[in-house]
Amino acid sequence: MDPILDVAVVSDVGARRPDNQDSGRHERFGELGVLAVVADGVSGQYGGSTASQLAVESVFRTYNEPPGRLSLERRLARAAQRANIDVYDLAVTVDELRGMSTTLTAIAIEGRQLAAAHVGDSRLYLLREARLVQLTKDHTVTAEKVRLGLLRESKAANHPDRSTLTRSLGRDLIAGLDRFTRRIGRGDTFVLCTDGLYNALDESEIARIVCDRDASSSCRELVDAANRAGAEDNVTVSVVRVVGAPEGDPRAGGSREAVGAWRRLVEWTRGR
Repeated sequence: MDPILDVAVVSDVGARRPDNQDSGRHERFGELGVLAVVADGVSGQYGGSTASQLAVESVFRTYNEPPGRLSLERRLARAAQRANIDVYDLAVTVDELRGMSTTLTAIAIEGRQLAAAHVGDSRLYLLREARLVQLTKDHTVTAEKVRLGLLRESKAANHPDRSTLTRSLGRDLIAGLDRFTRRIGRGDTFVLCTDGLYNALDESEIARIVCDRDASSSCRELVDAANRAGAEDNVTVSVVRVVGAPEGDPRAGGSREAVGAWRRLVEWTRGR
């Protein structure tokens, strides 16, 4: 059978911010499909919230158009690029919104396949067998320096440029999206979040909270834990848990192939 999905999203102003410039949303397609998106707006009190809300709305509107012959990955990428144009056009035509942009991390699941589209420093994680792996890469000055060997990872968390984006949605006419597809299996849990979450909680704490909770409880507890830790930014998180087992999923029987696939996934993420 195809997987059954448990999904939720929570967006919160955080412990110290006066307004929420994040946006998050999910939409189910029966029990077998879902589209989930989080976005973190940049540039001023109104520009940031406008950019993130517009981007999320545009992604859902475009994704729901007839897909024609497009693959799942291309369908999601088209929706993200349409959102980029919508944010860009508004930013260049309204003086009060000039320079606004937003991060965007989105996943679409249909059947046993997941597609992702990503730009900025929001993140997509996979929790599998109690291990949390970051599937996306941060598009920030410090992250680029770490990847180039110009900065130690231990110093990146407190670097003054840690939140300076090198890419975002709406900055340029064509967004520099990262995109990929993956097959999903029983027990896989995907966590989409803005930087307000992972700057307040380390990955081991995120994994601990999500490991034994359903999607709704996971989202609420993650946000509450981030706020208890003094979250300095808005906190938005979406959790998508694969409840049912896809037909022929080797992890249902704990096979050697499953272990090998997991190891290859870990090595792939380390090389991103």
